[in-house]
Amino acid sequence: MALDDHWFTEPDKDIAMSLRITKKLHEEQTPYQKIEIFETTGFGNLMVIDGFVMLTGRDNFIYHEMMSHPVLYSHNAPKNVVIIGGGDCGTLREVLKHDEVEKATQVDIDERVTRLSEQYFPELCDANDDPRAELLFDDGIQYIKDAEPGSIDVIIVDSTDPVGPAEGLFSADFYRDCVKALGSDGLLVQQSESPLLHTDSILRPMHDSLRMTGFIDALTMHFPQPTYPSGWWTCTIASKDAPVAFLREEAAEEIPFVTHYYNAAIHRAAGATPEFFRRKLFA
Repeated sequence: MALDDHWFTEPDKDIAMSLRITKKLHEEQTPYQKIEIFETTGFGNLMVIDGFVMLTGRDNFIYHEMMSHPVLYSHNAPKNVVIIGGGDCGTLREVLKHDEVEKATQVDIDERVTRLSEQYFPELCDANDDPRAELLFDDGIQYIKDAEPGSIDVIIVDSTDPVGPAEGLFSADFYRDCVKALGSDGLLVQQSESPLLHTDSILRPMHDSLRMTGFIDALTMHFPQPTYPSGWWTCTIASKDAPVAFLREEAAEEIPFVTHYYNAAIHRAAGATPEFFRRKLFA
């Protein structure tokens, strides 16, 4: 049965995800992408970029927590963190919950994503005025290329799907620049799409490129994301100098701030590799 005008639908190959909407709150075409904001009946406000669901008010906490806390608890001293993309500022908010982080720089090419998030998702922008935060609206690929070698502890690539402005963030050249910019024991984490839909097209090529460009280990972490295609999403952590490991597990057992999804048990479980994925990844 076809859905009516009261639904937003994102098709992806053989599957589509739909959210019931009550009205469109905003629409604009920036120099980089089309941004739409909808009000939904059950998932709060919805941000859509170029037809793809970016976040909802109801379930974004899963993605933002998994993009930040596992990688930060896998680094012994994450003092200098750079977020590439992440214009909605939810990942920045989670990163700055960690007192050991001395500086968090967010580099997103499209300032309008941040300004619209401040208007329609203000809860995600609580940390924007933190003195440790720096918001830059620039080309993240060029920022990493120009970074002082060895100056960054953790790079978080919180990007849209690998099309348009984000396509270069999934390239071997970008990963080489990340290796150069990361310090000793530096870590990269990148959103890496759905293992059910994108293992052959994105995840396996990503693992191959990471190892080819100088990362010695990579671990894909799995988590639910109800409003993304298939409802099953991943982020992939890559390590410059040592195997990816849960180095501060004891600290994560007693998290000194509020989370809604992440905890130490979730961290351990998320790193388990489903058998079909293991076979495809290492065939």
